[in-house]
Amino acid sequence: MKKLSLFLILSASPAMAASGPFFSLRNTDFVVTIAFLLFVGVLVYFKVPALLGGLLDKRAAEIKSDLDEARALREEARAVLASYERKQKEVQDMADRIVETARREAQAAAEQAKEDLKASIVRRLAAAEDQIASAEAAAVREVRDRAVQVAVAAAGDLIARTMSAADRGQLVEASIAEVEAKLH
Repeated sequence: MKKLSLFLILSASPAMAASGPFFSLRNTDFVVTIAFLLFVGVLVYFKVPALLGGLLDKRAAEIKSDLDEARALREEARAVLASYERKQKEVQDMADRIVETARREAQAAAEQAKEDLKASIVRRLAAAEDQIASAEAAAVREVRDRAVQVAVAAAGDLIARTMSAADRGQLVEASIAEVEAKLH
């Protein structure tokens, strides 16, 4: 094999391949064709196409497994995204319900506060009316008491001026007897 390679190298020099018929070692096209066929033969002999095919098959299998893994990851990501979207919708619905409940409770509290305020106003008005009535009654009593005192004083003065001493003594004794009768 070494001798054949040495012969082909020497015979394939450019000076020798420049002229002559096609099947001559001096023809460049013929030499290139033979060199190419020998190169292909060496590649086939050392099973390079099978090695390249195996490497390509291995690479194709790796690419296929990577694609399968990518598809699985994409499906998992879609599932996770759908789950998060569903959870987000549930949380949004829950937040809407909480806001609506809070709004209803606030309205109910406002209505209750209005009712309480009305009741408080009614109680305060009633208390004020009671105080006014009490003050009025106290004023009437005071005026009556004062009128009675004035009338008693006036009657006393009138009686004192018009009554004689003997009449006064009889009146005092009659009053004492009446008080005694009522006390016993």
